[in-house]
Amino acid sequence: MNNKDLALKLAAAETESEVVNILTNEGLWNDLSRWQPYGQNENNFSIIGNQQSSADAALVEKLINSVDAILMKECWARGIDPTSAEAPKTIADALERFFHIQNGQIMSMDKKTRNEMSNNIILAATGKQRGEENITIVDHGEGQSPLSMPETILSISKSNKLKVPFVQGKFNMGGTGALPFCGKNHMQLVISKRCPAIINASDDTAGEWSVTLVRKEIAREGRKSSMYTYLTDVDRKILKFSSDTLPIIPECKGKPYQNMEYGTYIKLFNYAMTGYKTNIIMDFNYRLSLLIPDLAHPIRIRECRKGFSGHTLSATLSGMITRLYDDRAGNIEDNFPSSDTFVIDGQELTCAIYL
Repeated sequence: MNNKDLALKLAAAETESEVVNILTNEGLWNDLSRWQPYGQNENNFSIIGNQQSSADAALVEKLINSVDAILMKECWARGIDPTSAEAPKTIADALERFFHIQNGQIMSMDKKTRNEMSNNIILAATGKQRGEENITIVDHGEGQSPLSMPETILSISKSNKLKVPFVQGKFNMGGTGALPFCGKNHMQLVISKRCPAIINASDDTAGEWSVTLVRKEIAREGRKSSMYTYLTDVDRKILKFSSDTLPIIPECKGKPYQNMEYGTYIKLFNYAMTGYKTNIIMDFNYRLSLLIPDLAHPIRIRECRKGFSGHTLSATLSGMITRLYDDRAGNIEDNFPSSDTFVIDGQELTCAIYL
């Protein structure tokens, strides 16, 4: 099976066992020479496993990375180095400059425009209900080439975005906090392609797709603990292939997959959604809205699991602050929201209070 067919087959898989069977049949699952340590660190298990205590909070990390990827793409597309003095100084500044959003606040946009913008980032629930759900996140951001992926998405503790002032993700954990909540084998599929408008001429893989699978690997001989690894080719490099588009973006109501032209696709298999029994656009949507109150870019949420019905199976996630203005503006008391600053253990915190 060639790398493109492998990517398509893995993206269509809806259970852990399907993924294991696909890789086993290709002679990849048990071939340890084809799996490299995540972050090139064999002691990564404790680093990755001690980041998040809940699955919903861990998912926020992924969504923030997608928002950052959109802003980074827009910056590079204008010929601006994100770390330079010409780059936006804040997230609000980036939103105003790149998307002409008033004061850099998405609440100032009308709902139709916000809904259209949300299609840049899609969060979809697929698979079965009750314990075998999968979460897919697709963004039309900068994307990564096969050469750059190990230094970005698959890296740990590097300073990739530390000098970029207009993004939220600073700690370079590659969104690894979600991995422990991915079923028995902690599997995550990653497919990415660099945006054609910002290709680096020195990267000879920049026009190709990259694909890999991350998994938890039990302790091998000579090693006491488990570790996270990712799939490579025989030369220990990221699997790659050429294609104009890939039909891998989940759609609602059994519709065919949408084509993806570039950006990053991440699928979390058997993701722990314990406690969220309703359509994903309801309770889970509201919880994410609370966890990301001041969301910088709207996100499209799609319910693609069989068994759910309703007038609509998609919604726009805009963050709690925007929700308050959309749905409760008439109920907010005069002189609110108010802001305040307080100090806890020497750390200054700023809050907004709504009544």
